[in-house]
Amino acid sequence: MTSVVFACLDADTLGGIQRVTHTVAQGLAGRGYDVHVVGLHRAEAPVRYVDRPGYRHHVIHATPAGAGRISRVAARRERRRLREVFWQAGPGFAVLTSPGVVPRVTGVLPDRLLPIGQYHGSYEHARGSWHLRAVGDRYGELEAAVFLSEDDARRFAEQAPLPNTWAIPNPLPGRPYRASGLDGRRVLGVGRLEGVKRFDRLISAFAEAVRAVDGGCPCGPSYGEATARDPADGGRPSGPSYGEAAHDPADGGAADGRWELHLVGDGAERERLRGHAAACGVADRVVLRGVVPASGMEREYLAASLLALSSEHEGLPLVVGEAASCGVPAVAFDVSGGVRSLVAHGRTGLLVPPADVPALAAALARLMVSGDERRRLGAAARAHVEAFRPERVLDRWEALFAQVTR
Repeated sequence: MTSVVFACLDADTLGGIQRVTHTVAQGLAGRGYDVHVVGLHRAEAPVRYVDRPGYRHHVIHATPAGAGRISRVAARRERRRLREVFWQAGPGFAVLTSPGVVPRVTGVLPDRLLPIGQYHGSYEHARGSWHLRAVGDRYGELEAAVFLSEDDARRFAEQAPLPNTWAIPNPLPGRPYRASGLDGRRVLGVGRLEGVKRFDRLISAFAEAVRAVDGGCPCGPSYGEATARDPADGGRPSGPSYGEAAHDPADGGAADGRWELHLVGDGAERERLRGHAAACGVADRVVLRGVVPASGMEREYLAASLLALSSEHEGLPLVVGEAASCGVPAVAFDVSGGVRSLVAHGRTGLLVPPADVPALAAALARLMVSGDERRRLGAAARAHVEAFRPERVLDRWEALFAQVTR
């Protein structure tokens, strides 16, 4: 039996690398591989990504990844523990999921496990950080270097430079989603409420879009006294002049038929975003939903008519693919090859220049006023993401394994 070992800095935190690692691990286990998932550090708030894993899971350190540099004693213990894990695996492959993992694992990796580097970010993000140099220095000596899109693989090959690049996208959820009717008046944003997601820009763009769509002020006469609604506060602001009727978030829009922006996620930016929505005059149109479990996300996409992506950088944003699975088109900042692989401008969604808030506002307004264009783009997006189904992605991993051992 061929073994596949996935090594992560932290395998169980809520995040894209972790989610993809467990999804691919489970898929390969289902195809008969002996699979191990290794986290070098313990997650502070572990997430269970697979209910009944068909693979083995190992955690090397009891301390979280953000606890600082490990001591020499801990480093020796790490190497010893990694050798014990690798001893349990037979001949096969070790997938090293980030640049920081590579130097900590390759030194103790047995010859029977062929190392494959994986990078979950975009070339654009790597170029602006230490990652580009690390990928160039460390990934060229591995059997293969895997990136999220053909565009990223090409640019790393040219600029790192690397002789061994492959493109394998992240897989979408296995079960098919139903299609949204795209009739609700809701723009959806999904992600951690942290600075990198730049939901402040999305709120600003949404405010501009509703002014354009409504031909005037985006909210009622008392909007300046309201704050952004939060279901944890009963779904409405506490200001005495707030007069909008409560409504079920699953209905797809405000009770009076106006467009709303729903942000799904939580984080340190929550209160700042609430204040920013008030400052933009859309306090009663921005709904901070908090965390929604994965099992409930299909309902969120079905209630939406648009997905908006305003991040500073992204690798391959799964939320765009999940929304597309429901036939919901995306308006996104053009920040990476992964985004472009999911959003073909004018065909499956709309792309605008990074950080260009007026352009994002114009794109949102364009689709807010045209149900026909939303449905055209949404139908094409739904067909396009078939290539990101788990079966297709697992086929590409197996093709890589075959190429490496040829």
